[in-house]
Amino acid sequence: MELPKEFRYSKEHEWVKEEGDNLRIGITEFAQSELGDVVFAELPEVGDEVEVDEPFGSVESVKTVSELYAPVSGKVVEVNDELEDSPELVNESPYDKAWMIVVEPSGKSGLDDLMSADEYEAMISEDE
Repeated sequence: MELPKEFRYSKEHEWVKEEGDNLRIGITEFAQSELGDVVFAELPEVGDEVEVDEPFGSVESVKTVSELYAPVSGKVVEVNDELEDSPELVNESPYDKAWMIVVEPSGKSGLDDLMSADEYEAMISEDE
């Protein structure tokens, strides 16, 4: 399973990639594999505020609907509209084409509270 080392990870299986002052967010390969085939993604609008550990959207798969929890707080500055027409990208390319939102973090972003790739891998290994 792929886990980019430069990303940070949340207990709710979201990844965060630093891009200058902003943070790109998506769900991990582990999360998409647990969900099964993703058929719909509901994401916030540009300009919406997200709060750490609060839902910011959801993904629907053939098995279930899962909430997406914000790993950081801030303002949404970009949304991946491609997922509206192609939700299967979540399964095909969770770290590249299927990013979900870009956030401009507010105050202390919460990035320090997230796990490294090694810590996240240890957590999901315990669950298996």
